[in-house]
Amino acid sequence: MAGRFLSIFKPIGRILPEIKKPERKVSFNEKIFWTALVLVIFLVMTEIPLYGVAPSANDNFGQLRVIFASNRGTLMELGIGPIVTAGLILQLLVGSGIIKCDMSDPEDRGLFTAASKVFSIALTGIQAIAYILSGMYGSIGELGITVILAILIQLIAAGIIVMLMDELVQKGWGLGSGISLFIMAGVAQSIFWSMFSPVNGLFVGGLSQFLAGADPFNGANAAFTYVFGSANSIYPTLLGFFATIAVFLIVIYLQGVRVELPMSYAGYKGFRSRYPIKLLYVSNLPVIFASALFANVYFFTQLLWNQFGQPAPGTNLFFQIVGDYMRTESGSVVPVGGLAYLVTAPHNIWGVIGAPLQALAYLGILIAFCAGFSLIWLEVGGLGPSKVAKQLMDSGMQIPGYRRSERPIEQILKRYIPIVTVLGGILVGLVAGLSDFLGAFGTGTGILLSVGIIYQYYELLMRERAAEMFPAFRRIIGE
Repeated sequence: MAGRFLSIFKPIGRILPEIKKPERKVSFNEKIFWTALVLVIFLVMTEIPLYGVAPSANDNFGQLRVIFASNRGTLMELGIGPIVTAGLILQLLVGSGIIKCDMSDPEDRGLFTAASKVFSIALTGIQAIAYILSGMYGSIGELGITVILAILIQLIAAGIIVMLMDELVQKGWGLGSGISLFIMAGVAQSIFWSMFSPVNGLFVGGLSQFLAGADPFNGANAAFTYVFGSANSIYPTLLGFFATIAVFLIVIYLQGVRVELPMSYAGYKGFRSRYPIKLLYVSNLPVIFASALFANVYFFTQLLWNQFGQPAPGTNLFFQIVGDYMRTESGSVVPVGGLAYLVTAPHNIWGVIGAPLQALAYLGILIAFCAGFSLIWLEVGGLGPSKVAKQLMDSGMQIPGYRRSERPIEQILKRYIPIVTVLGGILVGLVAGLSDFLGAFGTGTGILLSVGIIYQYYELLMRERAAEMFPAFRRIIGE
């Protein structure tokens, strides 16, 4: 029964929009061109306002938008959220064995891709409807059916365009992954504006207000507030700036930590090599999955809270469990209890001091989910010891001193890969959580993702250049 689930998407996959793989070798410069074009289109879409939506200064999703490359009131209102969530759901179903899918089988891989598209489009529609029903763009009566349909069509169309741009990059026309590219662009944009925004940037808006002695930088503690911030300050802090630099350096260091297993080639006696097992073995995927899960908990509990008449905190048992909210004087909505409260990070040191239990709970949940998702991805992503052992055997490699067989390679890999995977998941969760507590620009998760993505692009660019200059190298890396 589980095996027949993906076959449902076979007829649907034929009518879905699709980017064909290139039938010729795409040059390095051409890949750069398509990657840059996709990025420019995406950035333009983040600035095009939705037709029928009035501008609003309040944004209830704040820092979550950095991770999902979304922008309030624009075509990128939903960002990459539906695509990441759809991928998360399917990968969890495959990893748990509920859905049978052999990613080494081209047919299963094609059905998985079709299912991901269907889920992405469906979730885009669901989230768009949820946004409209929640009153984010005004009451339904005030908007009217024509404007509601226009907003819905715009959001779904934008979601499909983002999905196709990601596919264009991944299918070989560009470099890397479109989703990774969009995340990196969103984080870079957030960090830049946190430093240089003329309104509240640390070195422009914030500094000018500090020098002018304006609120909240007035009084004898103005310098202290500029460095460490305050509970009510809207400006980034100098502490956050240094935390951003520190997190970049820490993650770059962690990217280079690895265990290297000695290997030899069976067909070439005396020719030795090493197989690296990185500390961040599954890269930044666990923190993406954890962030997607937390964001959906936050979004859907807030939607329910809105639909049930925005009950006051502590007056409804259901919301005390899933997520209690309150509306502040500025009009924004903040979680004050329940699960949604526990999966929301305090975004500065004063938030941690004011709610230490929330900070500890958030950090513990984040680390636990990152470690769990890391182990799940071992099987889903084909990175487990048995799969890696088979790949090494197929490439003609063996461990010196052992007979040429998958069994001894797998046994040795089992000593390292599961431990390294869990440790890496714990570390990325710890770094992401602590940097959020220190007010790092672009959020701790965003910085972690962007550094990992930049590192991946660096390796990819070096490999592409080598393959371009030495065509024989392309056969060695299996392209």
